[in-house]
Amino acid sequence: MYTRKQQRRNASALKLVGQQVALFRRCAGLTQERLAEQLDISLETLASIEQGRRPLKLDIAERLDVLLETKGALTVAVQNMPEIDMIPAWADQYMDVEQEAIALSFYEAQILPGLLQTPEYARALFRCRVPLMPEEQIADEVSARVERQMVLHRKVPTPVSFIFSESVLVDRLGGHATHKATLRHLRESTDLPGVTLQIMPLGTSGHAGLAGPFVLLVTPDHQHLAYTETQRGSQLIGEPGEVGILEQKYGMLRSQALTPHDTRGFLDRLLGDQ
Repeated sequence: MYTRKQQRRNASALKLVGQQVALFRRCAGLTQERLAEQLDISLETLASIEQGRRPLKLDIAERLDVLLETKGALTVAVQNMPEIDMIPAWADQYMDVEQEAIALSFYEAQILPGLLQTPEYARALFRCRVPLMPEEQIADEVSARVERQMVLHRKVPTPVSFIFSESVLVDRLGGHATHKATLRHLRESTDLPGVTLQIMPLGTSGHAGLAGPFVLLVTPDHQHLAYTETQRGSQLIGEPGEVGILEQKYGMLRSQALTPHDTRGFLDRLLGDQ
């Protein structure tokens, strides 16, 4: 477990490298959009690096040194960075893929998917973590989670499908005010271009998601991937047969859950009962 002093040092190192990237980019006369295009990464990823929210990876640093003619300065900076623990290493690769994906599908059974969480909901969720997290780290985690949600607001919408259990809405994580704000946020999210929400109602005789939550992703080169988490680990799955099984499950879940139209009505009724 890192101390607060170590966490602050790590955050400062991230910001320092991010500021260097931004400075070198501006000196080269490039906009974020243009540099992201040349690096073949998303604008969100580059902005996150420059803001110190996402670590600069070695392969990107090497490409930046070539593009910006910085004589290896960024490569050396990354090689001498302290170990960063703000985002668990096992989740880091997934988050990179999530930001680049051209299609995303989420199934959750106990909590809202991260891309649908309000800051208050996410804060309440992190406060439930064991071992307990310091408030400063919780604030960083909440900011990083909210930043990921930019994927839902792109100029060219990314198709994103969410299915989650009604039990998520029965729980009042964070208290009454947070619960009500979460319901409003979910209802507003149903109107976002490309976004589909479906609720799996309680009291069903069975459904295809009983083995737990998972995420499906399609990369820009049309590779199909899946991601699963457990209490103490996770895996990014690329084996076609395994991904195919989860895609089949998701197709069944979409037919077993409330339709998007009925989900909007369900949320309207819950909001009317508040």
